Amino acid sequence: MKPKLILLAVSLVIGISANLNAQENYKNHDFSIETVEVVYHEELGVTVWEIMVEGMAGNTRPVPAGQFDGAPVLVYVFPTNLEPTDVGFGKTDGIVALALTSHPDFDDTPLWDENNDMIYDNDGLTWHSHWVILVEDERVNGGYAVKEFASENRKDVVLPPTNPGMNLYLDSPGYAIKTKNNSIKTVVPNYRINNKTNFSYDAITAFMKVNTSQKNLPVLGVYEVYNIASGDLSLPYEVKKQP
Repeated sequence: MKPKLILLAVSLVIGISANLNAQENYKNHDFSIETVEVVYHEELGVTVWEIMVEGMAGNTRPVPAGQFDGAPVLVYVFPTNLEPTDVGFGKTDGIVALALTSHPDFDDTPLWDENNDMIYDNDGLTWHSHWVILVEDERVNGGYAVKEFASENRKDVVLPPTNPGMNLYLDSPGYAIKTKNNSIKTVVPNYRINNKTNFSYDAITAFMKVNTSQKNLPVLGVYEVYNIASGDLSLPYEVKKQP
């Protein structure tokens, strides 16, 4: 083998190993779910969504890849039985999920300044919220990916007006995230979920990754699931009403 090819092969092996090691290192108590709940506060007209973990919620964040392709994404996710139309998407198949994410290599919330520095395109590392439509995808180990659509079909796809402009069923609603000790939570106004307050849900922690170079992989897939609250993604939890 020629020296340049040897160097290239070694670099690829090191890069893959480093990525896998980083992915495995994220699997810690910060993503080990203890409880999950969504509570309806009738007086305020909101639901409070919360995941509690064994460790420090939100404390572990991704190590930057230095580019968009291959960018790591860590997530706390609430899969639900809400309809896509309840959160502003058009009618489509898939699981409506509220994802709380951190990803330092890119910013996909152009309307919001989550770190409050008056710069709107540098907030990817700060925990922030997304509505996504998840679909089964056997091409990645986690078995799911954010649903995609072809760019030529964009005019026929209905997305919420707060979407970041990607060819994904992805929205950036701007719900604030609060992390404290072992809790990560967000507040969703009722009108932003079609005033639904009696839905079912679950909780997942996972590692996702962006792909823009390999046509045989999804753009944003789940590569490892760290924990599922129910154990089987059966959405067994119901919204509680504040006493």
